[in-house]
Order: sequence, then C-alpha cells, then structure tokens
Amino acid sequence: MKTFGHRRLFLFLSLVLTWNAQAIINVPNLPDKGVLAPDNRAAIDPSVDYERFSGRVSDKDDSGRVFKIQVENNNTKFFRSGDKVLFKLNLKEKRPYCTGFVRNIEDFHFTVYVESLGPCYSTDDYFRRGTVLNFYSTILAERILEASKYREQLIVRKEDFLTQLNDINHFIWTFDQQKVKTAASYDEEINRLRREKRKALDDLITLKQERLILQNELMKKLNELDGSLKYYRVERQELLTDRWESDHDLGLPVGQRPQEIKKQ
Repeated sequence: MKTFGHRRLFLFLSLVLTWNAQAIINVPNLPDKGVLAPDNRAAIDPSVDYERFSGRVSDKDDSGRVFKIQVENNNTKFFRSGDKVLFKLNLKEKRPYCTGFVRNIEDFHFTVYVESLGPCYSTDDYFRRGTVLNFYSTILAERILEASKYREQLIVRKEDFLTQLNDINHFIWTFDQQKVKTAASYDEEINRLRREKRKALDDLITLKQERLILQNELMKKLNELDGSLKYYRVERQELLTDRWESDHDLGLPVGQRPQEIKKQ
C-alpha cells in the first residue's frame, strides 16, 4: 500500500512539474501593428552618417604599423586599396586623427597601413589588440552612395526579370488550359467555316435550280419571239429572181425562155 501511495504521489508531482514547464513560454515583446523599421530595400539611409564607423583591431604586424580591423558593418567592402582613412581611439576623441591607407579588404575586415600613431596615441604606450577605433572616411560615404544608386537600378532590373519570369511561369502552369482553349477556338472557327460552306453550297444549288427554271422560260420566250419576228417580217416589193419557172409550173401563159434578171 505504501508503494502504491508513493507511486501516486510521484505521478502527481510529475504532472504538476510538466504542466508548469509547458505553461512557461518565452514570447518576445513585439508591437501589435506595423513593422520594426521602415523598409528602404537595404538602400542608403539619409539619417545615418556613413562617413563615420567603428572597428576593432583584430591583428597587427610586428612593426605596429599594419593593422587588421574587424567591423560589425560590412560597408567597408567598398574600400579600395590606397584609400585614405582617418581614425581615433574610442576613448580619446579629443586627440587629432591618425592617418591610414587601406591595403586589403575582406568580409567584415580590412587591413590598414598607419604612418604614425603619434597624433592619436602615445608612442610610448603599447597598442593592444582589441582596441576600438572610430574611423572617418568621406570616400567611403561616396562609394556607399554610388553603390546605393546602382543597387536601385539592380532592383528595377530584378523586378523586370521577375515580371518576365512570372509571365513565363504562368504560361507554363496554364499550358494545358491554354492548349484546350486554343483548340476550342480553332474548332469553333472550323465549325463556323463548315456552316458557311454548307450554306454557300445550298445557296449555290438553289441558285442553279432557279437559273434552270429561268433558262426554260427564256428559251420559251425566245421561241415565241422568233415566231413573232417571222410573222411580222416585211418583204420587199421588187423581185430579185425570175418567176418563170414557178409560173410555168402553174400553167400560166408565159414565154418559152425566162427573162433576164433585172440589175439594180
């Protein structure tokens, strides 16, 4: 009985712990409406000063003049070898800028050659790795602006390509429907032409029958007209041939020889 009671108590505690574990849910505090930040298509933001940025020294050479800088913002990829860049130490803003020249560019890293650390840092102190530097570069801001404008053109080209691809995909996806629709339209046109052909042949046969009836009527009228023309023909008064033979056959008193044909 004690064992059964312990088991019931263990199951009860397990259920309580499981319920509590399921009830605790970490939900981020997100706004109910809108977006976290306006979408500018990753283009240039007028409110940001792109001439200034910060980086951390991740490595340096033995001479202490070539530094490898790690940055959180990869806009430094627009640097080119030989670009001039000014920098200060993060906690020494009152000191003047030091001058450096870009040697190499990598993702989230760039290498800079420093003429002298004297203006912005004491030459007697050891320059440590991990030091945060505040950079100033006008040429980088110009490159970022050019890149932003070029990116806008690329976005327009991409949208154009996406529109063309959408039309092609729509044609491919609806190919069977368009095939049936095209065949149906041609079948309808063929049926229409067949109906017109049948109607034209029927009209031609009807016209032939009408013409046959009209032919018979015209031939009948022509025969009647020929009879009328023959009846109403007016003959000439003078005789062109001698009637000696016909008068002789009738037994009329005529001469023994026919007369000469009269000349007109």
